[in-house]
Amino acid sequence: MSVLTKAAPSANTQISWDIFCKIVDNYGDIGVCWRLARQLYAEHGIQITLWIDDFSAAQKIIPSLVFDKNQQTIDSINITKWYAQADFSIAAEVVIEAFACELPTAYLNAMRLKKSKWVNLEYLSAESWVDDFHGKASPQANELTRHFYFPGFTEATGGLIRERDVFQCCHSDESRNDKSLNVLQISLFCYPHAPISELLSSLSIHQSKIDCYVPTSSILPKIAEYFGKDFVKAGESYTQDNLHLHVLPFLSQTDYDQLLKRCDLNFVRGEDSWVRAIWAAKPFIWQPYWQNENTHITKLNAFLSTFYVNFDEKKLVWEAHGYWLSTHKQQSALQAYLNALPSINSYTLARSQLLAKQTDLASKLVDFCNNI
Repeated sequence: MSVLTKAAPSANTQISWDIFCKIVDNYGDIGVCWRLARQLYAEHGIQITLWIDDFSAAQKIIPSLVFDKNQQTIDSINITKWYAQADFSIAAEVVIEAFACELPTAYLNAMRLKKSKWVNLEYLSAESWVDDFHGKASPQANELTRHFYFPGFTEATGGLIRERDVFQCCHSDESRNDKSLNVLQISLFCYPHAPISELLSSLSIHQSKIDCYVPTSSILPKIAEYFGKDFVKAGESYTQDNLHLHVLPFLSQTDYDQLLKRCDLNFVRGEDSWVRAIWAAKPFIWQPYWQNENTHITKLNAFLSTFYVNFDEKKLVWEAHGYWLSTHKQQSALQAYLNALPSINSYTLARSQLLAKQTDLASKLVDFCNNI
């Protein structure tokens, strides 16, 4: 991710915004909120206060965060610990409720007095109904109006998080060609319930040598189990036939973005790493956050239908994602996907370039709030 330079606020930009983040998915929620907060300040000149309920998890994304300090400023973002005894008496002009995290009653009362603009930032989805529900207003009994903001893949939605120059930085010819010949480079970031052992076994018998990079996360016990170890740790490497696996430390957002653009294939999860894989413009396999009643599969299918709509070999992509979701565990599905990487790579680049022409989420969000 490129270094952001603060832009002067426009005449109609709100002076202060508050973003409330309740960390549910370890890093996904705070990852999205932290990127958004930084971009709103750097590119739109908005003063941001980010309320976070779990500093211990947030420290992974914001390493300089001091756990026992309730209020602090990092990268020009005011960060406040969200806890029961916090001072909720002063509300901002715009309040972003990230992912329906339920604002405190005391703060809602302050919003009513302030006549704050209230936006619920929803999770990203490619489902068709998102276009119709984006921007809908819901009047509340406390005289406030809650607006629903849906990120998405069409101009009718709230767009995708994308800094001004991140796409250009992520797919330069140099970054796409700077790799060892005949060695596939793969990054692996997923939820622990993925068929990790099956994946590693498939990679180990692939015809090409593979370097697999695994940032430290909750899947390390599964990695250790596969290699017959009690535990593995950052800095260690392991080999099984053609597979060479490297355990990395937990990466900053900037370093993780660099890893994505360097690899030939990225396994990503949730929302933040999923979007960054799109901007890296390299082939990727997405694992959505697990939900009841197979809602996550519905979301996956909607995305695959949208992103690969014009891809001649889309069947390979669907089957590889099915393999990864454990709906079937045929190694041939992954092997076929790996063999088709050149064509998937070309298509992904073109599709990502097309999405990058749309207005980014932060810019659309600013316009949306100015026009409420």
